[in-house]
Amino acid sequence: MPLSAEDDKLDQVFKDLPIGRDRDQFLRELLRELAKSLEDVVGMEQASGFISIVGHRLGSVMDQEYREQFSSDKLDLPHVVHALVDLKRRINGGFSIESFDANKIVLINNKCPFGRFVDGRQSLCMMTSNVFGRITSANLGYARVNLEKTIALGDKGCRVVIYLSPQIQNDDTTMSEGAREYFGD
Repeated sequence: MPLSAEDDKLDQVFKDLPIGRDRDQFLRELLRELAKSLEDVVGMEQASGFISIVGHRLGSVMDQEYREQFSSDKLDLPHVVHALVDLKRRINGGFSIESFDANKIVLINNKCPFGRFVDGRQSLCMMTSNVFGRITSANLGYARVNLEKTIALGDKGCRVVIYLSPQIQNDDTTMSEGAREYFGD
């Protein structure tokens, strides 16, 4: 059936509706609902595991991009730190450097790339943990990522501490709950 003038008018009415949905918002909603579905069906731990796999793969791709840009087989510590902040900036995150030295990297964040869609979706934080862990360990040999604060859990911001060697104090190798280890290739 051919479109009528009435159809054209209705089309314009829909175009003018004050609905703020765009591709970016749709993808954030999609990720939020996918995370929620996984959390409901398989539980938080398994959902985090699935998202960790995706984060690991994305971390490998992103790491390779930075290495290619610097024509390097491995990035040194300052380059790794700045790459982590840069990649989050490129996806509208608000990460910045609190500090870094030979033992650890501390990053803080005031704006999640997932926006308000991360609220209550702790499993999505595994994306950050795995991307950061993958890039850091691939270049520096090891990373233990501890998400001390997260927007997803209701904190005003995120605080991520990345330890660059295994925690060993008096033969104690225990990690804080939620910390994850990553090993270089």
